[in-house]
Amino acid sequence: MGHDRLTADALMAVEPRYARSEAMLERALRTIPLGAQTFSKSLTQFPRGAAPFFASRARGATLWDVDGNPYTDFVNALCSVTLGYGDPDVDAAVERQLRDGVIFSLSHALEAQVAERIVRMVSCAEKVRFGKNGSDATSGAIRIARAATGRDHVLVCGYHGWQDWYIGSTARNLGVPQATRELTHAFPYDDLPALEALLDGLKGQVAAVILEPMNVREPSPGYLEGVKRLAHAAGAVLIFDETITGFRYARGGAQEQFGVTPDLCTLGKGLANGFPLSAVCGRADLMALMEEVFFSFTMGGECLSLAAADAALAKLEREPVVETLAQRGREVLDGAQDLIDRHGLGEVFTLSGHPAWSFLAIKDQPSADAFTLKTLFMQEVLGRGVLAYGTHNMSYAHGGAEVAALLAAYDATFAVMAEALSDGDVLARLRCEPLKPLFKVR
Repeated sequence: MGHDRLTADALMAVEPRYARSEAMLERALRTIPLGAQTFSKSLTQFPRGAAPFFASRARGATLWDVDGNPYTDFVNALCSVTLGYGDPDVDAAVERQLRDGVIFSLSHALEAQVAERIVRMVSCAEKVRFGKNGSDATSGAIRIARAATGRDHVLVCGYHGWQDWYIGSTARNLGVPQATRELTHAFPYDDLPALEALLDGLKGQVAAVILEPMNVREPSPGYLEGVKRLAHAAGAVLIFDETITGFRYARGGAQEQFGVTPDLCTLGKGLANGFPLSAVCGRADLMALMEEVFFSFTMGGECLSLAAADAALAKLEREPVVETLAQRGREVLDGAQDLIDRHGLGEVFTLSGHPAWSFLAIKDQPSADAFTLKTLFMQEVLGRGVLAYGTHNMSYAHGGAEVAALLAAYDATFAVMAEALSDGDVLARLRCEPLKPLFKVR
């Protein structure tokens, strides 16, 4: 997938606000596909010419781009920063560990210490193994399920990472063998008859049912219990992908909030407040298969991330982190809904999700499709000093001032969008090309 480089004249026309970021993107594109390591941080997600692409530093709830512009951040490194950037307790723990070392020729006591914290906090966790990304953890869980059942097929609902077994089931399946793609089947959320039909059609062949227990909307009463019942009746392993919901919805994740315990779960983003660490955890008998299933990383016991996790989880246990995320997130949802109503944009925007991780969805309109509207939304919000692209990824560092900053940016942005829709000139108001969809999984 190629992207044309801006000419010198085009670079001069870029908003001065983003001039250094654009120049750095030009440099990065020479050696890095898309100019970024993550699709969600690249020009597939941010409108070129009307958005920053490179950060210089961050602290608390504020991120500064390379042009020196500050942003109240509601992306929070794709939900991985739960406590806020540069949390003092986490940073102090990492600094102490750095003096002793980062990785060693032997395992370190921190591995057991953090595993014990997870076992204490997460209901399904009897044993724990660490990875570095959420994709490591979900892939490890699937391998355990296949080993335990002797089966190959997997049913999925939500986003579960970049590895072949999952991404082959999405539109981003280039490079995944057809034989692998045929083993993974998506099922719709909150629809027990659809799941039951899929299990019946693959009777005796399904190793695992894996889902995000909640993302865009809450499960209907009895849904998660029904998924567990159907999975177990079919002889499949039930896996909750709590890469995002873990330590965010409740201290023990969505399984604690909804009172449904899976066989295995995966943890990631919020585990170490942005340091690279993930975990597979679950029933001891299933996790015992890790003694034979190959799930092994040189960096699996890297101690800076483990020290960060130890401090982050300790803070979650002693302070009202999850309560604060929910409270501030509710203020965002209530305030945003008031603004949607005030600007008459109820047919354009809808709000959903958990207060700690909520979504602002944009719908196609007669005069502009959803991605053109999203581009205008981002252009205006980013220009007003708020880093957001349709989700509210709350952190403990968000206070009343940060919520007020978001709502003020929304107020001004919604006014622009309402006027553009009324005048029928949404496209003409863009200072960049409209975004295009990456792929949809929720």
